[in-house]
Amino acid sequence: MTSQERPDSSGSVCTDQLPERAADASFFAAEYRVRAGDVDPSMRLRLDGVARYLQDVANDNLSATSFGPTDPFWVVRRTVIDVLQPISWPASVRLERWCSALSTRWAHMRVRLTAEHETDRLNPVPRPHGLIETEAFWINVNESGMPSRISDEGFESLASMNDQHRLRWRSMHHAELVISEVGQTLPDRVHVLRSTDFDPFKHVNNSAYWAIIEDELVDHPDLSSSPHRAVIEYLRPIAPESRVIVRRQRVDAELRIWLIVEGRIVTTATVTAF
Repeated sequence: MTSQERPDSSGSVCTDQLPERAADASFFAAEYRVRAGDVDPSMRLRLDGVARYLQDVANDNLSATSFGPTDPFWVVRRTVIDVLQPISWPASVRLERWCSALSTRWAHMRVRLTAEHETDRLNPVPRPHGLIETEAFWINVNESGMPSRISDEGFESLASMNDQHRLRWRSMHHAELVISEVGQTLPDRVHVLRSTDFDPFKHVNNSAYWAIIEDELVDHPDLSSSPHRAVIEYLRPIAPESRVIVRRQRVDAELRIWLIVEGRIVTTATVTAF
């Protein structure tokens, strides 16, 4: 299979592949070491670890541009993570980041993570090269956190990487993930927020959301041990001192998760095996 081909549950190739980078498109590249604090007991890079790399490369990418001073604030509306071949410790991860589509206030940013695995005394078994494909819907905001137009220079730079300049928001989670009558619904649980979970806008940061998903995957090892897609959509911010209820349902090869605050769904998530 190529980096963009994924088998579905019937063995055929999925058609909802993340867009490939044009051959002549520019991109930003960075390399980070896999950190021991970002892997699970089997040394697999966790989803919250992936989210931290995505945030790091976004910050480094913005710093390397000429429009960082005019467009310094961006928030994520959705993140898609396709784990095609898991990344594990020890290894170095190469990240390539580019814009795959945009409009005047937001952009789809693709990041490809690849890793050539190493061995050591704690993990002496050779592993295939790692490959994770991601795409995030980033919104340009002002100091108050409100959507703002991308500067002319920023738009020109991002638009040069693609020919999709009329990007619109379309949810990947239909009807906010209505409870299915055929799935296995699990008891609700309370998630305790920590002071370290919040960003400068006093919203829960991206990696903290993914840590909640990792908590759920402990009971669904068949999903994390095979190629899978994980998607989070952020509907409303979670403020400090919120009481977060986690609702879960397993439907076939998909785990569905809702985060609920004061009776309102604030975040939806799915993890689906290919």
